[in-house]
Amino acid sequence: MTEPVTVLSAALFDQLQKETFALLNTIDAETGAPTCSAISWIYAVNQTTLRFAIDQRSRLIANMKNNPNVTVSVFGLGTLYAIYGKASVADGTLEGVPIKLACIDVGIDAVREAMFYGARITAMPEYEKTYDKRAAAKLDGQVFAALQKA
Repeated sequence: MTEPVTVLSAALFDQLQKETFALLNTIDAETGAPTCSAISWIYAVNQTTLRFAIDQRSRLIANMKNNPNVTVSVFGLGTLYAIYGKASVADGTLEGVPIKLACIDVGIDAVREAMFYGARITAMPEYEKTYDKRAAAKLDGQVFAALQKA
């Protein structure tokens, strides 16, 4: 059996230096059931730590405080990666951001390819911001700057 990969590859790290569509999986604090939420304010601090921002009122905060085990799924390099780790929710809000966002760091325990055998991702998921494009670009810039400083 091969040793688990416990760090981001250079290519995956590079991808996570800019806005990336990701799926965050947590365990619901009330029901104990798995949950899945789409996020895009995610950033690789280094090859062993992910950092992301979510609304402070999100139910995900209670989930991660109750059970810090998370999986972050990222499409990239023709496959799907499942990044397993433990979340740490920082107290306070991100500085320099006009909305109240929590900052979460995930210490990476393992990185695994999660694509089924014999398949390859041929197109990355696409999304668009449904509110004012200039406001979205400004907010994205503020959030990513704050994530890099946190």
